Amino acid sequence: MKIVIHKAEDRGYANHGWLQANHSFSFANFYDKDKIQFGALRVFNDDVIAPKMGFGTHPHDNMEIITIPLKGVLKHRDNMGDEWIPVVPGEVQIMSAGTGVQHSEINGSSDEHLSLFQIWIVPNKRNVEPRYGQKTFDASERKNKLQTLVTSIDESHEGSLKIHQDAKISRIDLDKGEPFEYKLMSENHGVYVMTIYGNNTINGNTLKTRDAVGVYETNSFSITTNEDAGFLFVEVPLN
Repeated sequence: MKIVIHKAEDRGYANHGWLQANHSFSFANFYDKDKIQFGALRVFNDDVIAPKMGFGTHPHDNMEIITIPLKGVLKHRDNMGDEWIPVVPGEVQIMSAGTGVQHSEINGSSDEHLSLFQIWIVPNKRNVEPRYGQKTFDASERKNKLQTLVTSIDESHEGSLKIHQDAKISRIDLDKGEPFEYKLMSENHGVYVMTIYGNNTINGNTLKTRDAVGVYETNSFSITTNEDAGFLFVEVPLN
C-alpha cells in the first residue's frame, strides 16, 4: 500500500474577503508541482462564502463537477434552466459540463456563511451533452456504514448520482472506536480520503479535521477513529 498525506495546513489558501478558499490541488493562483491531481481527481476545494456573495456566470466544459454543501444554502443557476436552485446540507449536486455550460453559484443566505466542498473529476467521455443532477442523502444512512453518493453513469447502482467516470464518491460518520475497512473497486483505482471532522489513524498516520490522504496500490485499508469522525471518499482511476 502506498499513501500520500495532505495536511490541512499545507493546502493552498486564498482570502478574497468574500471567499475563504482552501485548495487540496493546484488551482487558480495556487501551484504545487506535487499536487496537480490524484488520478482523475483534479480539484478538491474547501470553500467558505460570505452571505449574498458568490461566483458570477462562468463557463466549464469536459469536467464532472460535484458540490457538497456542509453548512448554509447554495443557490445554483445554469443555462440548462433559468431558475435559481437551492442546494442545502444533506444534498449533493453534480454537473457534467460536457460540450459546455454556463453557471452561477451564490450564497443564498443574507446572514449565514456557506461552507462547501467542490470536487472536479476528469471525465472518461468528452463532449457529452451537459446534464445536471441533485439528490438528498439521509445522514442516518451513513452512521457507521458507507453511504454511496456518486457512481459511474455506466453502472447500475441505484440511489446514487451519476457522472462520466469510473469513480465512486461516498461518505461515512464513524463513532469513536468503531472499526471500518474501505475496499477499493479495483487495483487500478486510488481513493482520496478527506477527514471532514474528527481525529483518526490510517496506516499509522494520525489525521485531524480537514487532513486528507491518497491511498493506492492496495485492495483495502482500515481506519481507526480516536474520536467521532466523518469522512468523504473519492475513489478514481489512477491512469
